[in-house]
Formats: sequence, structure tokens, C-alpha cells
Amino acid sequence: MSQEYVAGSCNIGTGEVRRRQVVALVGAVISATSLVGLLSSDASGSARLSLFAPLMIFSVGFIQSRKKFCLAYGFMGTFNFGKLGQISRVSDPIAKKADRKTALTILAQSIALALGLTLATLALPR
Repeated sequence: MSQEYVAGSCNIGTGEVRRRQVVALVGAVISATSLVGLLSSDASGSARLSLFAPLMIFSVGFIQSRKKFCLAYGFMGTFNFGKLGQISRVSDPIAKKADRKTALTILAQSIALALGLTLATLALPR
């Protein structure tokens, strides 16, 4: 794993990646327990659309941890490879632009994944 900032490619270190893995796990657990609740309560199929929010939490955490890139840091022009919460500023405007582009890509991928998973739950039998 890269332990240094690379514009548009890597803006978080090991501790920050682990934090995002935990977020993905929490989102997955909330999504799974919510789905079980919806299926066992005989809720309408459209109620499954409410799974989008926890699936979005999962998706954002998952994609950020896989890409080793924090979307919020990308939008803010910051990075962190030290202790958690110890962020540094990106000073190069070209690097900031690359980071924002990557952040937008991660956001779009997260929305697409969460939406796809949400729509997949609609195909499950009632």
C-alpha cells in the first residue's frame, strides 16, 4: 500500500483505510438487518427502496477503502497518512483538481453501487 500522497490516486494511509472498512462493515450490517426486517414484516416491495441509505454508507466506505482515497478529503483538498485526524493540505492547484475529479468519480461509483444493490432487493421474493 502506498504510504504517500499521490494526486488523484491515493490520499489516505493505513489507519484511514481501516476506518473506511469499518464504515463499509457498519453499512453492510445495517443494510442486511434492515432487509431481514423488511422481508419478515411483509412490508411492501417499495419499502425496500429505503435500503438505499444504508447501502450508500456501505458503498462509500467500500469504494474509498478499495481505492485508498477519501472522497471528503478529495473535495477539501486534504490528505492523511499520519495519525487519524491529522490532515495536511494539498497546495498544488493541479493536484487539487485531480483529487476533486477522483472524488466525483468515487461518489458516482458509490451511488451506482448503492442503487444497483437497492434495485436488486426489489427482485427478491416477498
